[in-house]
Amino acid sequence: MSIINPTKRRLGQSDLHIHPICLGTMTFGEQVNEKDSHAILARSLERGVDFMDTAEMYPVPPTGEKYTVTETIIGNYFKANPGVRQKWIVATKVAGPARGMDWVRGGSLNVTPAQMTQACEDSLRRLQTDVIDLYQIHWPLRHVPAFGAPYFNRAIDKELSSNTSIHEQLNALSALVKAGKVRTIGLSNESPYGVMEFVRLAEQHGLARIVSVQNPYCLTNRIVDNGLDEVMYRSEVSLLAYSPLGFGVLTGKYDTLNGLTDPSASSEARAGRMALYERFQQQRWGRPEHLVAARRYNALAKAHGLTPTQLALAFCYQNWRVASTIIGVTSLAQLDECLDAWNTPVLSKELLAEIDKIRWEMRDPAL
Repeated sequence: MSIINPTKRRLGQSDLHIHPICLGTMTFGEQVNEKDSHAILARSLERGVDFMDTAEMYPVPPTGEKYTVTETIIGNYFKANPGVRQKWIVATKVAGPARGMDWVRGGSLNVTPAQMTQACEDSLRRLQTDVIDLYQIHWPLRHVPAFGAPYFNRAIDKELSSNTSIHEQLNALSALVKAGKVRTIGLSNESPYGVMEFVRLAEQHGLARIVSVQNPYCLTNRIVDNGLDEVMYRSEVSLLAYSPLGFGVLTGKYDTLNGLTDPSASSEARAGRMALYERFQQQRWGRPEHLVAARRYNALAKAHGLTPTQLALAFCYQNWRVASTIIGVTSLAQLDECLDAWNTPVLSKELLAEIDKIRWEMRDPAL
């Protein structure tokens, strides 16, 4: 097995330098048991990838029964392997408004500064560490068009208008940095407005500056390219791209005209999260138009002598917008496949033009 050891990339304006591949952990504790999770962490580090991302609400799909289990699994890995924590850069997140999730702060539609501080301290305890390298707000405390919502909704935003302001959020996060509990801070599922406002207020009030935004970015969801990329570029805020494989649909394993639950599908497809969890079939990654677009990209990959996984990951790995690509896996074989894709030849201008042609016709079906 080759070591993936490229030049690390600076995270925003911070002193932190990260690997261009990040190990996502939202499967740990649901699709992957603790023993296998630890094996995946060990293999990742063995191959040179020392950047991981988790969250207080993981694993996914979120449930009250398993809320926080992923962080606990990671903490147990650190405890069982003395000295290994110092080899990792660890990112985690505080959940935003918990609509429909009564197990997260009682389902509150707000997160107060005190709750944000407590969430961080709880994550530190579960992770069995003294510091979190990157602490992120999982989704905004106001309404944004994310998770499949196509538009900004003024009515929902009004409902959230009394929530903790961005200035108050920054004050709370800055206090965590000042206390030495957090090294850097970031956002997730954010809009161009949110990024600019966090940066503006930090600079105006001398508060901690966000270093990153973790948003979806893949062949079938490139809304980052619609203006957020310019904001991040000019603000020196890094993009952490999640779901580069479109929730697995861009691997080709669901590449069937008969839908995600086709009984004739491969065993790998039947064991995939899109087939296992009906809720995902009703969301953005399961939309019929997303499946149609994915088949187009999967066929394009094969026409150019690549696997669908190679094309989808190379699109992110080689993209100037992306500081690090977050890969989520359920096995060592999947991990190795994703890491091996780092060595995919540089995508030609002609192939990139064909990718853009499909996007022009189908836009972003998994927004």
